[in-house]
Amino acid sequence: MVTGSIVDCHLHMVGNGKNGSGCWIKLNGRFRPQAAVLLYSLGIPQSALQGNLEEIYIEHIVSYVRESQIKKVVLLAHELTRDDLGSPIPNFGTLYVPNQVVLTLAQKYPEILPGVSIHPARPDAIEELERCLDGGAALMKCLPNCQNINLSDSRYSRFWERMAKAGLPLLAHTGGELSLPVYQKEYCSPKYLELPLQCGVKVIGAHCGTKSLFFDTDYVLLFAEMLAKYPNLYGDNSGMMTPVRCQHMSKLLKSPFEERMVYGSDMPIPISPLWPFLWGFLSRKDFKRLRKIKNPLTRDLEIKKAMGFSAESFSRGEQVLRLQPA
Repeated sequence: MVTGSIVDCHLHMVGNGKNGSGCWIKLNGRFRPQAAVLLYSLGIPQSALQGNLEEIYIEHIVSYVRESQIKKVVLLAHELTRDDLGSPIPNFGTLYVPNQVVLTLAQKYPEILPGVSIHPARPDAIEELERCLDGGAALMKCLPNCQNINLSDSRYSRFWERMAKAGLPLLAHTGGELSLPVYQKEYCSPKYLELPLQCGVKVIGAHCGTKSLFFDTDYVLLFAEMLAKYPNLYGDNSGMMTPVRCQHMSKLLKSPFEERMVYGSDMPIPISPLWPFLWGFLSRKDFKRLRKIKNPLTRDLEIKKAMGFSAESFSRGEQVLRLQPA
């Protein structure tokens, strides 16, 4: 039984900028059919891509939260891919969500906590960080392999030290990536988390270094070694309802992962009990019950409860996130 408030620490914002928000989404090649699947899984019509996608998307998300046992969700912005000097790399990436979008939505909806995204190579990185802290940022999210961020570059020490002082955690993607184009593959290794950890930042390693495709490098053992070394390192169980990532659940349900697990859905990534069932983590009875749940957030929550994630993991976000401005 979950005793604290359930917080989803990993839920993405998307938008097309039709309302002047500055968001954009570019769907070329394999990303177009992927987007169709994501929208379908949320009950959003394909026509939303040409309409006010932000408004339609957030209405669905807030409705799902209010109908679930989840108290709050961290809604994530998405930074541009930048070079080592902090300049945007032209014509790369499929998604951009400015920090102001999630900061504004958090002011409008009490269910939303703002997860900002800042490339530390930006010339104005510290200034943007201060602005986001003033705006109530709950965490800072990045995808190092997609956004070209060497987290252990010594130039970023001041940035991490400011985050540590403010109590702002870092949610950083680790392991393989399938939903977004990758710019620097090696940066998905958890070893790049070391400098922020050494600077005192609470770090949540999204996906715990698991593979997204069969030929990806498996970083789960390395992640376990780092959990033993750094008490300020956590992992999250987001995005695990996929054919390959799901196989790692047997490790994530045990020590040392269990004691540091933070709950996350990774929506709008589709959520289904099929792969946990096929990998043997759910009974047939549970599979039949869970597949009937219409609300995708409730479905994700109930799947992870049935799989055996500890009650503490669902409320651990309250301990890790920056819930009040420092």
